[in-house]
Amino acid sequence: MPLFSKSHKNPAEIVKTLKENMAILEKQEKKTDKASEEVSKSLQAMKEILCGTSDKEPPTEMVAQLAQELYNSGLLVTLIANLQLIDFEGKKDVSQIFNNILRRQIGTRSPTVEYISAHPHILFMLLKGYETPHIALRCGIMLRECIRHEPLAKIILFSEQFRDFFKYVEMSTFDIASDAFATFKDLLTRHKLLVADFLEQNYDTIFEDYEKLLHSENYVTKRQSLKLLGELILDRHNFAIMTKYISKPENLKLMMNLLRDKSPNIQFEAFHVFKVFVASPNKTQPIVEILLKNQPKLIEFLSNFQKERTDDEQFTDEKNYLIKQIRDLKKPAP
Repeated sequence: MPLFSKSHKNPAEIVKTLKENMAILEKQEKKTDKASEEVSKSLQAMKEILCGTSDKEPPTEMVAQLAQELYNSGLLVTLIANLQLIDFEGKKDVSQIFNNILRRQIGTRSPTVEYISAHPHILFMLLKGYETPHIALRCGIMLRECIRHEPLAKIILFSEQFRDFFKYVEMSTFDIASDAFATFKDLLTRHKLLVADFLEQNYDTIFEDYEKLLHSENYVTKRQSLKLLGELILDRHNFAIMTKYISKPENLKLMMNLLRDKSPNIQFEAFHVFKVFVASPNKTQPIVEILLKNQPKLIEFLSNFQKERTDDEQFTDEKNYLIKQIRDLKKPAP
């Protein structure tokens, strides 16, 4: 049996055909219908090589050849750069091909991770995809696959473009904002030591931007941001960040305001950050002063706070613990 049947071109031919037809689509001149059809066919053929079919495993030799052709030809970059020119099914195929080839390993090596590390603009094109509605969600899928790999997550975290996330999670299109937040959260929670290092090095700028999310007019963004903040400061890897965050009186004041938000869900997420300030055995003097100044009000407020959560024993226990902590606070001796 020959390796390639008549109906199937070899990887080099598929890549060549795809590249030529992508060039026609890029020029946006005549014959784009035919080119679009050829692009779809080539992507299908490529997907079949990488993923196999229901009755056939992907052939290792062809997969290796296809991967090499994708790197050498620069086609991987072309497909991402011109994703908006490809039809709906084709966009899905591109994201499947990209994610499949990204997971490919040779021993302990991940060749596509190495390739993207050497061509980081691929990551930034994917990130910028959030600005184009009809490719945003596809770019998000590919971006999250990249973030699974620590070297690629590191490139994004330590880049100037990272701060664009604060803009994307506030976008007016709900689906896109939610997808951007899912990627943002993944980036800040997946690789614990890397993230702790990143947050320590960039504490001031990141938390300045983050605070704006906690004041967001968008309820979903505000709630998700609060929840993520609670997750970040309660993670033991982020002890230094937590210590810094709960030492600042303006952060405590913000949480006390959010405890009185009109949304019970926002109140509940704020409670989980507020409790860290109160439960800390090493409160800074300004924090102690705020808690003392508001001691009677806080005890009364917490006593009546979300009483309807009768089935949540942990919440009730934590609330009682905070009330006791606040009641036991004493003015420091003069």
